[in-house]
Amino acid sequence: MEQARLFIAIALSFLVFFLWQAFFVEKEPIPAPKKQPGKQRLASEKPYVQEREQEREKVSAPVTPVTTGQKQAKKTAKIITVDTPLYTVRISEKGGVFKSYVLKNYRESAEKDSPLKELISENVSSGTLQLGFTANSVPGLPEAVFQSDFTAYNINVNDQPKPLVLKWQSPGGIVIERRYLFSPRTYLIGHSIIVKNGSNRTLTDSVTIRLLNSLPDQSGRFGFAGPSALIDDKVKEVKIKKIKEKNVFSGNLRWVALQDRYFLSSIIPSSVVLSSMRLSLEQDSILSAEYVQPESTIPAGSQRRFDYEIYFGPKSVKILKEIGKGLDKAVDFGMFDFIAKPCLWLMNFFYSIIPNYGVAIIILTVITKILLWPLGVKSYKSMNEMKKLQPIMAQIREKYKGDKKKMNEEIMGLYRTYKINPMGGCLPMIAQIPVFFALYRMLYEAIELRHAPFFGWINDLSAPDRLFRFDFSIPFMQPPYGIPVLTLVMGATMFLQQKMTPSPGDPSQAKMMMLMPVIFTFIFINFSSGLVLYWLVNNILSIAQQYYITKKLA
Repeated sequence: MEQARLFIAIALSFLVFFLWQAFFVEKEPIPAPKKQPGKQRLASEKPYVQEREQEREKVSAPVTPVTTGQKQAKKTAKIITVDTPLYTVRISEKGGVFKSYVLKNYRESAEKDSPLKELISENVSSGTLQLGFTANSVPGLPEAVFQSDFTAYNINVNDQPKPLVLKWQSPGGIVIERRYLFSPRTYLIGHSIIVKNGSNRTLTDSVTIRLLNSLPDQSGRFGFAGPSALIDDKVKEVKIKKIKEKNVFSGNLRWVALQDRYFLSSIIPSSVVLSSMRLSLEQDSILSAEYVQPESTIPAGSQRRFDYEIYFGPKSVKILKEIGKGLDKAVDFGMFDFIAKPCLWLMNFFYSIIPNYGVAIIILTVITKILLWPLGVKSYKSMNEMKKLQPIMAQIREKYKGDKKKMNEEIMGLYRTYKINPMGGCLPMIAQIPVFFALYRMLYEAIELRHAPFFGWINDLSAPDRLFRFDFSIPFMQPPYGIPVLTLVMGATMFLQQKMTPSPGDPSQAKMMMLMPVIFTFIFINFSSGLVLYWLVNNILSIAQQYYITKKLA
């Protein structure tokens, strides 16, 4: 413990190493799994066959089974467009699946003329929310063309909720109904599946609903993107590269979801029962998350109803909390979530007063600095006292340069004599590291900052700042390429702060400390401009505090 500054160097070195690994070490590509020759029932599905007790409803009007010799008239699948103030969804009569889901309050990029945000990738040609049975007990369902109860194929939902009912009858007499309920004021969509067994046999199987989308962008090393579920009141996030190791997760399941950095698609069953999430990767890089209902038995002449809610929308903590059902737990800011969530609330509160998220971040940084002010005062006082001891410490090093043990003993004795804590100068940095990681996750994943402008060239606080655009690549910089003005200014403030800090007597330690601003500048060039803004303002406040304390104690 020769110098308090050494501990700062160690803490910063670990931080730099961690961030370097997170941002500049490439992950191994995910190999596409081999295509299975046919859909097989997994042996691991049997544990969730346990069935909850439900009443079996009798069919009021028995369905007449279709005899073997009869042929159903071929029907061309059409697209039904449902338009609400929040989104536009296109539903195919083939399977009753969602083919397109466009959000009206979000765009693809920060440009004003950018197209509206599409949540379903064009690569998912078969659509999402696919209905099925684990044992394929209803032949023809994968190719089923449902019949709508609407004569028109455009439904406007402006004032009150509107339903959409899709029906299909199998050749064996089993009728499947998919009922949707769209509301003008929420992203939540009601969804019911009714299975009417008009056949002469008992139907025993598990209903499944399947979410599909393209593999999410995995470049955000700290944020999660992929399949998740709330099982036994705990969020289970499955890394895509781990799906091949385990793809079935069972328990008391509240919701199943596919999520990326800012958006979420989810299936929410009406009741929490012992059920499963089953995951798979298709050859064309399509990710599938399937909610598997517990196995149920539907005797001939009876029916069974399964109720769900569907959420396709932003990963907004406020919106998801209003919806309830534990869906807000899908927004997880990591191990320092308990710090990040209050910071997010404060940032949104400041934004409600001054509608500029850049200004809100600055105010949030000032509040954070005020809370850490006492630690800063103690640190700078300790550093000032250490500065006064530098000549004596230099003499001790020179006197005992051949005996390091004796040198350290003398230095520790010097600390005790003058009642100086060598760790005193480290406290603000150590306390700031959890805040830094919490704010990094929050500022990276908070959808409020997506495409949020600050001023001038900073038109997206969730993206790195770039002044101008270059056609050539720059080392250590992720595209787009340009001048990271905010980051360079931040690096300059770190350098100034380092110059103001008393240098350790050991030249090697001094060189290490002076390298930190340079290393941090290179790392921060790929951070979101909102986080860089926080760090810059924090540095400026720290410089002002250090100057004030030093002058006061002079």
